[in-house]
Amino acid sequence: MEKTIFHVDVNSAFLSWTAVKELKLGSSLDLRTVPSAIGGDEKVRHGIILAKSLLAKQYGIVTGEPIVSALKKCPSLVIVPPDYNLYSKNSNMLFTFLSYYSDRLKIFSIDECFIDYTGMERLWGNAENVATSIKEKIKKQFGFTVNIGIGPNKLLAKMAGELGHADEINTIYAHEIKEKMWPLPVSKLFMVGKQTTAKLNHLGIFTIGQLATYDNNILEREFKSNGTVIKSHANGVADSYVAPIYHHHIYKSISSETTVPYDVTTKEGAYKVLLALSQNVAQRLRRKKMYANGISISIKTNTFKRYSKQISIKNSTDNTDVIYSTAVELFNIIWKKEPLLLLGLSADRLSENETSQISLDDNTNIKKQRAEQAMDKINNKFGRNTVTRCALLNSQIELTKRISFSKDDSDTSV
Repeated sequence: MEKTIFHVDVNSAFLSWTAVKELKLGSSLDLRTVPSAIGGDEKVRHGIILAKSLLAKQYGIVTGEPIVSALKKCPSLVIVPPDYNLYSKNSNMLFTFLSYYSDRLKIFSIDECFIDYTGMERLWGNAENVATSIKEKIKKQFGFTVNIGIGPNKLLAKMAGELGHADEINTIYAHEIKEKMWPLPVSKLFMVGKQTTAKLNHLGIFTIGQLATYDNNILEREFKSNGTVIKSHANGVADSYVAPIYHHHIYKSISSETTVPYDVTTKEGAYKVLLALSQNVAQRLRRKKMYANGISISIKTNTFKRYSKQISIKNSTDNTDVIYSTAVELFNIIWKKEPLLLLGLSADRLSENETSQISLDDNTNIKKQRAEQAMDKINNKFGRNTVTRCALLNSQIELTKRISFSKDDSDTSV
């Protein structure tokens, strides 16, 4: 049986969720109908754009650009501060609703997911009809819109979801690849970023169709193993597995990142963000009873340059202080004193068993471990960050959580 996969993606999620909330509170202005954005503080013209309306997009405003730049493009731009608790609430509400239609749902980000609808036709009916029903129910019950892409695997479903306009349903089945996907610019293909696009263009590859039929040897020479991957994607070949909600996942990495609503320009400012990231990742490691054998960090500057660095650690760990000190070490190596708008941290090469060498510091480590376990217990009972480190009090650092899984169990790659 050929798979039927849905990709559900909220249109302008942060802005839409904020607009719905303000309308419910009595506002006469729907942010989605004017040039508007979610970002930092408009009064001091500080911070970056985290999300924007379609009308703001028409002014050339892009996610991640400084507010001062966006206001030059559109002086009347309405800017609203982010509300991460609202986003989390809406995200959970959406995924709970969608899980009613299939027990195989994979969250891909805070505002998008994959649903394996294979075999559910006998219960709910034709896939495209059900997708239409889902889209309309979300609009009526929750007040925001979604795009739904349908395909035989996650890649084609995601590509289908990005066709057309907002509040639409589109398909890319196997027999539609040449017609719907191949004419698209190669930059539209999943896993093809700016640098890869530039290299492909240099080879004379400008469309997905050209990539799909390009010489394998040249692609492997230029892109190593990734050349085979992107050519497979251009031909619509990719993983289609979506694990059941109750599935026992094998974790490969646990990570967290934050796009800060202001430029980080000092080591002290960056260290505070890294501490928040380290605490978050360590708490989740302990909750999953996993240990990290490697740590990696990534940063993005306010000119959108990305840097990353990773390192193996001698003893596997779930300890915040160990993760934090390693992250600081890596940060000091890669930071070039450029203003930063994003920092991320990942605990990698996870294992279920702790490995460590006997040390004179063991007694101290045991005390730290007990202290963190006590903090976890309180936070689990009374809410996240009920107990936190003094350095993070009133920091208002909001984190995006990510998890990757091993390929033989529950791969989240498209």
